[in-house]
Amino acid sequence: MLDALLQGTLLGGYYAILAAGLSLMFGVARFINLAHGDIAILGAFIVLLGVEYFNMSPWFAMIGAIPIMYVLGWLTQKYVFDRTQRGGFLLPLLTTFGLAAVIQNGLFAGFGSDIRSLADYIGDLSWDSWDLTDEISVGKLPVIVFVIAVVTLVGLQLVLSLSRFGRAVRATALDPEAAQLCGIDSAEVYRKITGIAFVLSAIAGVMLAMRASIAPYSGPAQLIFAFEAVVIGGIGSLWGTLLGGIALGVAQSVGAFFDPQWFQLAGHSLFLLVLGVRFLNQKALHVGGWRAYLSSFSSDKRTAEKNITPVKERGASQ
Repeated sequence: MLDALLQGTLLGGYYAILAAGLSLMFGVARFINLAHGDIAILGAFIVLLGVEYFNMSPWFAMIGAIPIMYVLGWLTQKYVFDRTQRGGFLLPLLTTFGLAAVIQNGLFAGFGSDIRSLADYIGDLSWDSWDLTDEISVGKLPVIVFVIAVVTLVGLQLVLSLSRFGRAVRATALDPEAAQLCGIDSAEVYRKITGIAFVLSAIAGVMLAMRASIAPYSGPAQLIFAFEAVVIGGIGSLWGTLLGGIALGVAQSVGAFFDPQWFQLAGHSLFLLVLGVRFLNQKALHVGGWRAYLSSFSSDKRTAEKNITPVKERGASQ
């Protein structure tokens, strides 16, 4: 069990960095990017392109892919998302759904349907591990992924908390129109945030390609994991995203500890449980708190009993 908890925590690092971009875009731009998982896979294939055709190290190829993904995100926000955000809530969702289809079919046309992986290009790191005890060992690659996730999220949080750009982001997230009146270019903030989200997605995609295998149509599954981590940890919170990713990873690993078929089921169950608790919490807050919410059930029960009793008495008298 201890090994399952440890492996789940390390897996949560991957989920955290995968979900960070989705959480950031929703927290600032206020829309859900349904192409998020496919963007992660696109970043991984760009790195594969550098490794296979230019004989680059996967790590150097990932560094080279970062500015490419940032520019791609910046351009996508300027020429696609900026226009659709003016059309209400539904149009951005449909646009990102179409973008996901374009990325999937574009990757299929360019790379075929074969499953790819970066594991063969990182040598022993793909399987090597450290032995903590006779029964517990941790893989070197999962530890590296977790460290990259924590360092990336800490750095991003410091930028958002301490820099001038971070203040502009927070102001735009609160009220873009008021921020515009104060001299902040909200549209440019959206473009930079989208560029950062694309970079985070690409890093996650590369980590996935190192840990496992990817295909052009692997994106939707990653979107589900990212969305679950965001909801579990709290939308718009980077630290919450880290905790949500760890919680999701631990739930999946513990589920697989009891039965391998419970790996995904345990994660989905945790997601539904958190969603249900938050729904009930909103209802409780609406009526004045949990005490008032629970007392409403007892009052409804007493009212129902009072309504039923006279009916029974009339039936007995007849």
